[in-house]
Formats: sequence, C-alpha cells, structure tokens
Amino acid sequence: MGMPVGERLGADIKRVEHELMGVKQVAVRPAGLTVAQYSALLVLAEQPGISAAELARRCRVTPQTMTTILRNLEAAELIAREPHELHRNVLETRLTEAGRTAFALADERASAVERQLSEEFSDEERQTLRALLARCSEVLARQPRD
Repeated sequence: MGMPVGERLGADIKRVEHELMGVKQVAVRPAGLTVAQYSALLVLAEQPGISAAELARRCRVTPQTMTTILRNLEAAELIAREPHELHRNVLETRLTEAGRTAFALADERASAVERQLSEEFSDEERQTLRALLARCSEVLARQPRD
C-alpha cells in the first residue's frame, strides 16, 4: 500500500471543501438556492451576458451540469437567456430582478461564512494558506489528465 490515509493531503482538502460547501448550502438555502446555483449567480452578477460555456469553466463544473443549473434558474425566473446580438447561436445570460434579490440575500449569508472562516487566520496565515493552496494547484496542473 502507498501512503497511509492519515497522511494524504487530498483527504484533508476534500474534508474541508465538503465542510465549507455544507455550511454554505445552509447559508444560501433561505434564498431558495443551492451552492451551485449561487456560484452561477455570483459569476453572472460580476459578468452579465457571459456564455454558458465560460460560466461552466468559471464555476468549475461540466457544461452539462451548467445546462441543468441554468435550466433550473431560468424555470425559477432568476435568470433570462437571450440570443447574442451578433452571434445568434450564443445565448447571453443575465440576472432578472428576482435573481438579483435572491443573489443579494445568498451573497450576504455566504460572505458571512467566508468572513468567519477568514477571521480565524491572521493576514500572514491567510497569505500562507493561499500560497500553499496555489502550490497544490500548480503541482496538480502538471499531472497528466485524460
């Protein structure tokens, strides 16, 4: 056997990510959103009109998953999708008024979770943690993928 489970960084990273997503799910639920839907609205609030493909990349989900997320957000009338002015086969996605309202509530609550987590660390510790996570990403980006 390779490494003992207790020495595998991947298990620690996955545990913390799972815990963060669980707490955020509780935080965004009053807005009627899932974490995935909140993530999509967060990107759309920052970059209205973004394509579904780019939105999927920014939210780190597959295009198929993003299609489902967008379909559900559209059914809830939180987003509107219209053909691009020049590229008719590209749909631009924007928040509706209801979407902006739901996003504002969810973002207030999700930001509070992030703030609470961040406040557990000094500025130096946050910088170190970010640098270490960036190094993890760099190592993993060099690994072969299929």
